[in-house]
Amino acid sequence: MIEVSALTKRYGDKLAVDDLSFTVRPGVVTGFLGPNGSGKSTTMRMMLGLDKPTRGRVLIDGKPYAALDEPLTQVGALLDAKAMHGGRSARNHLLCLAQSNGIPAGRVDEVLDTVGLTAVAKKRAKGFSLGMGQRLGIAGALLGDPRILMFDEPVNGLDPEGIHWIRNLMRSLAHQGRTVFVSSHLMSEMALTAEHLVVIGRGKLLADTSMADFIRDNSRTYVRLRSPERERLLDVLRQEGVSVTEGAEGTLEADHADPARLGELAHENGLVLHELSPQSASLEDAFMQLTAQTVEYHAHTGAGPAAVPPGAAPPPPGGVQGWGENQDRKGN
Repeated sequence: MIEVSALTKRYGDKLAVDDLSFTVRPGVVTGFLGPNGSGKSTTMRMMLGLDKPTRGRVLIDGKPYAALDEPLTQVGALLDAKAMHGGRSARNHLLCLAQSNGIPAGRVDEVLDTVGLTAVAKKRAKGFSLGMGQRLGIAGALLGDPRILMFDEPVNGLDPEGIHWIRNLMRSLAHQGRTVFVSSHLMSEMALTAEHLVVIGRGKLLADTSMADFIRDNSRTYVRLRSPERERLLDVLRQEGVSVTEGAEGTLEADHADPARLGELAHENGLVLHELSPQSASLEDAFMQLTAQTVEYHAHTGAGPAAVPPGAAPPPPGGVQGWGENQDRKGN
């Protein structure tokens, strides 16, 4: 179990993490979400003792990370797939880690096989693709057979087979009763992997809840109806006290309604329905809704005024590309 208590981190005037408290429990995959600049990476670094908190603390099974004996046997982490000596082979990289934590050498070959790198075990890591580097980093996290695992963007560079594999691996580890904490910007993948969510924005805790409750509490669910007798259907629903709004392309949207009851109402009133479909938001929809006011870096589409940095002259007639190149040469 990981316990984060009143965790705060300042870099000069910048408050990166602001009085953050949450607990990561065993037995489920806990997703860690937040916009860019929200403090996720800083939080994970403080969990592992790589950054010192300005205030607060993190306990790993009741102890600070620095107090753990042979930490790789208790906590496995992947924060940066490039954090390895490029001149070493994959096997030697893992062997060095194993020797530093009293892990038998035989375990190296086991994890290389687990992540699918046995065939390239003797090749130097500097020649690895991003996906192969990710697999080697995951092997390092698994090396000590730890009870707690932390992954930051674990699917970066992986092909579809690799993404499917890491998803099943994380679920399997959690089902074994381990603590699994994973940060990712891929909402579709997180929706398939995590059961619990911790969401932060600008260093503050925004949500600490189950996946299902997060989506329910931060999004709209409704039933979409389509009928050739739209106006009569609208009258029937409103007379029944159903909250209805008019949707796109002649549809009606009934909020917080039971689809079965709506179908019964249509039947009782002799109404033909061409569509009766419950609609629920995705994790991405709910995340965007919750974090809309905490996004630090906003991008704009198109080449209109919104794309011009504050205080800069508008692009010349030659187009945005030439303007951007001139700005780069000025160091902006």
